[in-house]
Amino acid sequence: MTREEERAVIERVLAGESEAFETLLLANQRKVYNLCLRMTGNAEDAEDLAQEAFWKAYQNLAGFKGESGFGPWLYRLASNVCIDHLRREKRREKSSLTYQDESGAAVDIEVPDERFMPETMLDRRQVQESIQRGLDTLTPEHRNILVLREINGLSYEEIGETLELEAGTVKSRISRARIALSKFLLQDGNISEKNSSLEHREERGEG
Repeated sequence: MTREEERAVIERVLAGESEAFETLLLANQRKVYNLCLRMTGNAEDAEDLAQEAFWKAYQNLAGFKGESGFGPWLYRLASNVCIDHLRREKRREKSSLTYQDESGAAVDIEVPDERFMPETMLDRRQVQESIQRGLDTLTPEHRNILVLREINGLSYEEIGETLELEAGTVKSRISRARIALSKFLLQDGNISEKNSSLEHREERGEG
């Protein structure tokens, strides 16, 4: 959906056509849910928080200035909802990281070719669980920015718009988050040093 199309839908909603908001919801619900899922590691919490984010968007739609796209504005609302949730819960139940598809990995991890062998599938599940545990150790801010970059695939510019940060701050936070997660994965033992490329990407100046 283009910004012009978004603006047209928003104007319809503000004019009293509240059912038009569903168009915005359908266009963004998967990415918002994925963001909440990776932030919380819990499908039920993610569903609730995604709904809360959309409700806040609907309530505050009149305050949307349109300087950035509706997506970044909505991601900012969802990020804040998740961060507030994480700060309220010092300890929460862990759950394994679930992917929408094989290309939806949270980090750039090399996966063996024998993808469908039982032992490999078990290894992958262990890696996914290790990644979620690693994400859980990050600060909400670092987890949020890493999710936006590695899972939602936002550019540095888009992340800057979403979180209202300067480009240099975005890059430094992503770098610190990647290094912290990479170190956790190595220490956790499910990822070998040669297969964990997060920290190496920073050393090579990638990403």
